[in-house]
Formats: sequence, structure tokens, C-alpha cells
Amino acid sequence: MSSIFSKIISGDIASYKIAEDDRHLAFLDAMPLVKGHTLVVPKKEIDLIFDLDSQDYQDLWAFTQQIAKQIKKAIPCNRVGIAVVGLEVPHAHIHLVPLNEISDLNFSNVRLKLSPDEYQEIQKSIVNA
Repeated sequence: MSSIFSKIISGDIASYKIAEDDRHLAFLDAMPLVKGHTLVVPKKEIDLIFDLDSQDYQDLWAFTQQIAKQIKKAIPCNRVGIAVVGLEVPHAHIHLVPLNEISDLNFSNVRLKLSPDEYQEIQKSIVNA
């Protein structure tokens, strides 16, 4: 079930990493809804988030909570929204999206096109938060 996320986890595809531990990875979305849109994935290859065993599921959300707090400190927003959609990539993942309006979390919106410098600036601000 090798997905694009598995290739990011293995380092075969570059990403703008926010945080990583032995079982999780957070990185900036390559097609963000807004600046700071981050994906959090388990390193374990599993398609559906609800198929994670209970402990892995809880640990993923604890890791996600830490990342959300960093995003909130680094990106001007009212709050950080969460979405688990799972249709785009067959690898469990959580979207963390800085929100100022409810429409910021609309996946039908046109995605931002950011330069590498913009990604690096966002990455640096979240990592250092």
C-alpha cells in the first residue's frame, strides 16, 4: 500500500517537515487551503484512521494536539481546524488548518500555490513556535 505519504516518510519525496517522532510525521500540505495547512500522519501504513489500534489512535491525536498548538502560536488565526477526510491518499492522515473563517476549511476552495521560500518561512515559524 505504498502511498505518496509512505514515500515522504521514507524520504524518497521531499517535504517541509514540522515535527517527527518514531511513529508520526507532520509536514506542510503541498496543496494547502491556507498558509500553515499541515498534515499529520502515522508512519505505520494504514489506510483508514479508524483501523488504527486504540493506543496508536490515541497517540496520533496526542501528537496532533502538540502540532496544532505550534501552528496556533505561529500562524495568525482564530483557531486551528481539524479534518479527517481520507479520500485523497490511502494513508491515514489528519489535516490541521489555521482558520479565520469557516470557509477556510472548504476542500472545494482553490488551493494556494506557494513558493519554496514561502514554504520554508512557514515551516520555520511553526517549528520555532
